Amino acid sequence: QDYYGKRLQKSEDLRTNACITLARPLPKAVRDALEHVHEEVVARYYGCGLVIPECLAACRILDLGSGSGRDCYLLSQMVGEQGHVTGIDMTEGQVWCGARASPHPPNILPPSFISSSQVELAKKHIAYHMDKFGYQKPNVEFLQGYMEKLGDAGLGDESYDIVISNCVINLAPDKRAVLREAYRVLKPGGEMYFSDVYANQHLSEAIRKHRVLWGECLAGALYWKDLYSIAEEVGFSPPCLVTASPITIGDKELEDFIGDCRFVSATFRLFKVPSSSRAGPAQVIYNGGIMGHERELVFDANFTFKEGEAVDVDSEMAAILRSSRFAEEFLIRASGANTAAPPGCC
Repeated sequence: QDYYGKRLQKSEDLRTNACITLARPLPKAVRDALEHVHEEVVARYYGCGLVIPECLAACRILDLGSGSGRDCYLLSQMVGEQGHVTGIDMTEGQVWCGARASPHPPNILPPSFISSSQVELAKKHIAYHMDKFGYQKPNVEFLQGYMEKLGDAGLGDESYDIVISNCVINLAPDKRAVLREAYRVLKPGGEMYFSDVYANQHLSEAIRKHRVLWGECLAGALYWKDLYSIAEEVGFSPPCLVTASPITIGDKELEDFIGDCRFVSATFRLFKVPSSSRAGPAQVIYNGGIMGHERELVFDANFTFKEGEAVDVDSEMAAILRSSRFAEEFLIRASGANTAAPPGCC
């Protein structure tokens, strides 16, 4: 609250680029959806970029650290009236943005924009958006609570298709608890799709207690290898890296303090794969049916699926595609099966 309520008045006051949205082209469907989100919701949003996966029609989605609700209202349009989006955020009462678990300061805002919590602001605009989207009843809800304790907010086992998170897990003291809770609330075959900040080594106690580095989303960064071990321990499939970008620190004092530590902003996808879906490697052919990705689906850094092209995948990816919401978008055959299409590149 001190760092974002007093020290920073505009985004230019940040001392690193960890919390700055990268200039990347957005899919047309997302750009169009963003235009329908209330300007006050957009103005009070402090996340890094967008965390919008593919194939969302009729899905139930949980947004960890939903803040003003921007991503939730975007997803509301993507899932449609038959889907549902829940946003959970830790803010309550009369607070400034620092109480949210994704503290990315806006430019200077008028006092009316900082008089209520993020959750209250998000709830305030539900009726506006449902009318804007032409929905007969709301398909979004916003809860006050902690992502380490989703059960306390009433979120039951196996109740969501997708869990998203936009640069907030680095500020959670117990990251293992966050992933454990996400795994619990996901349905079999469900996905956790999230962006966050990672370090190339375990951080020293001095770095982890540095107030400015905490505010800049660096002091709480997870050593990237620990993500893999925690995911395995919780029960997720091995993390699929989607994108990664190095973080620069344009401040000599902070650079000297962190020494040889390096940080990266990365997006991963984790899947809750049931054991019944594990049946060895496979050859898959993308049908091309996902809106906005009809000709090509860039699934992660290793796999890009082109419409009608056969691709050999390992047992982990085969199990993910068999068990997840992507199953109906692919023709999946066990490796070695006869196929008219030539094998693709793994």
